Amino acid sequence: MTALFSADSHVVEIEACYAEIDPKYASLRPQAKEDPRQGAIMVVPGMDFTIPSGMLSRAGLRYEDWARPQPWHAIHPGAYDPKARLAVQDEENVSGEVIYPSAGMVLCLHKDVAYRKACFEAYNRWLAEFCATDPRRLVGIAMVALPSPEEGVRELREVARQGFKGVMFCGDPAFEDYDHPSYAPVWETAIELGLPISFHILTGKDSYGMAVRGPKVIQQIVTVRGNQNIIMMMVLGGVFERHPDLKVVMVENDAGWLPHFCFRLDHAWERHRWSLETGSISRKPSEFVSENVYTTFQDDSSVRWVIEALNLDHVMWATDFPHGDGTYPESRRIADEVTVGMTPAQKNGVVFSNVKALYGL
Repeated sequence: MTALFSADSHVVEIEACYAEIDPKYASLRPQAKEDPRQGAIMVVPGMDFTIPSGMLSRAGLRYEDWARPQPWHAIHPGAYDPKARLAVQDEENVSGEVIYPSAGMVLCLHKDVAYRKACFEAYNRWLAEFCATDPRRLVGIAMVALPSPEEGVRELREVARQGFKGVMFCGDPAFEDYDHPSYAPVWETAIELGLPISFHILTGKDSYGMAVRGPKVIQQIVTVRGNQNIIMMMVLGGVFERHPDLKVVMVENDAGWLPHFCFRLDHAWERHRWSLETGSISRKPSEFVSENVYTTFQDDSSVRWVIEALNLDHVMWATDFPHGDGTYPESRRIADEVTVGMTPAQKNGVVFSNVKALYGL
């Protein structure tokens, strides 16, 4: 039986997560509340909407029950208790997980970058303790606010000191966009420290409130656009040309669309670079995607139809626990289904060894 290792799972932040926030913000730390319509929520000063923690914790619920408010006491303890989390891994026969935030994804939208940084630092301390329960099976991804290149470098060195194997950036930058040359020391520090950079869906404005035509459910379909925009910007903006050893992970955006996406990148570059602005790159954009970009997916069955068109060494399966879009409690069955047609070596890579190689586990 092929071993499983999730490249994208989550915790659900509880109030204790922000207990050690910078004293300057002690009276402003996020608070856990109950809402009659949404159930468990986090209230964050400075944000004009609450974070629906209950809605982010639907693991194991029937789809038809998703509309019911889920209070804090009903959230699966594996979402915030490391020992309970290890029990879930045992139940699912999952060897380990790479851990991302939940509320922290939404906190990326907070307009006060200094406050955001304080929340992220408190979260990182809490997550480090969470993962210390079994660091072989609980692999934390730190959050950094990146207020400036200089502070970004300091943040990267601090999270590496704390033992984190990777970092997550917000979808929207705090200053210039991510293809700006001023990020050079940030990228080079990440390379030096062996820290892959993650961009998770739903961490930027273009993943929320996007104007869609038709039923509101379409907003759940277009969430990948934010990461697609980041890939295009970084590739065509020459980031990987200038920093060829940089590793970037596009998280929870599936993978079956990548071959056509790369075709469109190459098509635009080959035909329009003479008449439209492009970055300074010397090769086809698809080559940079294949070499520098990793992607995670859960139940994207289209992956098996494009095996020959993907760099499978950079494709990584995930459970997304405890989010509703995840595979719990049928992770084994789903992992088997989405890898139909792969050789045993390819399957082992996608569901287990690729993520371990990326993070040096």
